Amino acid sequence: MSSLLQTQHAAVLYGPKDLRYEERTLWPPRPNEAQVKVVATGLCGSDLHYYVHGRNGDFALQAPLVLGHESAGIVTAVGSGVKNLVVGQRVAIEAGVMCNSCGYCTKGRYNLCKGLRFASSAKTFPHLDGTLQQYMNHPAHVLHPLPDDCSYELGALAEPLSVLLHAASRADLQQGQTVLVFGVGSIGLLACALAKSKGASKVVAIDINQTRLDFAKSNGFAEEVHCLPVGERAKTAEEGLKQAKEKITSALSKFGEGEGFDVIFECTGAEPCIQMSIHAAITGGKVMLIGMGSRNVLLPLSTAALREVDIHGSFRYANTYPTAIELLSSGKLENVEKLISHRMSLIDTAKAFSLLSQGKDDSGNMVLKIIVGSS
Repeated sequence: MSSLLQTQHAAVLYGPKDLRYEERTLWPPRPNEAQVKVVATGLCGSDLHYYVHGRNGDFALQAPLVLGHESAGIVTAVGSGVKNLVVGQRVAIEAGVMCNSCGYCTKGRYNLCKGLRFASSAKTFPHLDGTLQQYMNHPAHVLHPLPDDCSYELGALAEPLSVLLHAASRADLQQGQTVLVFGVGSIGLLACALAKSKGASKVVAIDINQTRLDFAKSNGFAEEVHCLPVGERAKTAEEGLKQAKEKITSALSKFGEGEGFDVIFECTGAEPCIQMSIHAAITGGKVMLIGMGSRNVLLPLSTAALREVDIHGSFRYANTYPTAIELLSSGKLENVEKLISHRMSLIDTAKAFSLLSQGKDDSGNMVLKIIVGSS
């Protein structure tokens, strides 16, 4: 690294919609860390919540924070003790830093580590800065080599794909099973792609956005799609439960799967979709809760209990990055590169977040995944 390079730039969030492009000191990596030039960062929903509201659920900003955690780059320096990386190596950046000593870590479930610090999350304080900066120092053991046939942009998708790999593992997704996905944002589309790569016999998707559903079907992510009608909000909780059952019954009939689907990936976090998921699962089926939205939800639990429908939570991932990178390099995820709809520079990060919140660009094109470059 050049001795002249003593500073770098970062997109730093100070509060709701208060994102500043500022110069910061570039520190050398500490022992067991590597310094990475961040080449590509994908923006996700949690980043957007922080940008718009200054918080994501219960986690509110307590100090300026660099967002971004779906990233890949190139190693520019290594600290003492680093044996697995060399300068010039291309890597995907796993954003979570676990303690490696608690019961969850030793059992391989480090995503549940209570001491885990996640880059770009305000859950812990002091916050750990994310990847929307030109360079970052990060523990070497959570930097994963990228093969030559995996681009930096695809490497950035290893993070959201890891979310789905973890969820699929918890659901014990098997070849030949039928899969229904609620929500076809980038996570939902990856859920469809992963299910197909694992040999699902049928993959269908439900959303309220016909444009996104058309994209999912025309690009082979889902075989069939259904657009939910958006009517008046239910006046009572009981009315909401009734509407959810009626809507999903109609959708299942359209799909020709009146008995339901083996595995449901619920990627919206919306209460009506969570309610529908339980009715959408076949007897003995599984519902994977992936989307983070409604904090408290009224569920048709008797329906789940009497039909032995398993409802599983899924939080981030553990030990998934090597598999994610291998899949992204394999070509088995059909049209996965088409998830990247827009590309912008680091200096334009605020514009990128504004674009993501709008859902369409000035030309009317759908916004799915925005990749922010380091320049």
